[in-house]
Amino acid sequence: MRTSNPALNDEVFRDTAAEYGQSRTMTLEGTVMKTGVLLCLLMAGAVYTWVQTNALAAEAAEAADQAARLAIPANAYTFMLIGMVGGFVVSLITIMKPQVSPYSAPLYAILEGLALGGLSTVFEYQFPGIVVEAVGLTFGTLAALLMAYASGAIKASENFKLGIVAATGGICLVYIASIVLGFFHISIPMIHQSGMVGIGFSAFVVVVAALNLVLDFDFIENGVQQGAPKYMEWYGGFGLLVTLVWLYIEMLHLLSKLRSRD
Repeated sequence: MRTSNPALNDEVFRDTAAEYGQSRTMTLEGTVMKTGVLLCLLMAGAVYTWVQTNALAAEAAEAADQAARLAIPANAYTFMLIGMVGGFVVSLITIMKPQVSPYSAPLYAILEGLALGGLSTVFEYQFPGIVVEAVGLTFGTLAALLMAYASGAIKASENFKLGIVAATGGICLVYIASIVLGFFHISIPMIHQSGMVGIGFSAFVVVVAALNLVLDFDFIENGVQQGAPKYMEWYGGFGLLVTLVWLYIEMLHLLSKLRSRD
């Protein structure tokens, strides 16, 4: 079975099932509940950052300088840095040792909430109203794909998985190349701009990120069927959260490009 999400793979489920046997096994209902808890923690972290950044902005609004009132709050970038670095470290620990996921997954959710809160503030200052649109589209996509998967309208066949994994890998290579080239002040032309090519690229990435949710649903279901231990409910929720964070960020990028053309 294939998945492009590094947090979810068959070997993890097989190894943990073999280690812990059939006692206190993973359930679909438990995974849904744990995922809900992680989403609440994510939103709590994001709201906290949002409140803190806008509190600083309110102070700037009292200034006479118009530029100061319109400037993006500096602490938004601080929250982004703390959340992104901390979330990356915790995600690596969780992937390497799934047994700690009952503790690391909630911490990851909070840290990513801080990062997304800061990122959302930056985008909101540039494009008012974009955050509400991105959140609505992200959860709408999650609900639509979950219903399609549950009804059997979308099936995670081997060819489907292979295509999504290949597409996700290609996107990762493009992003890595973009980061490396950025150190030399070189940018990949067009894909980060608001032209048709840039919008098309972002739309493609959004579709791939969304379809990764189908792979996540499939592997969570596979873990339940294989009798993975109870703590894997947290791990499954963590893997799903990783994809949702990616999808939300890509939604922001796509909407910002569309707004830039207005």
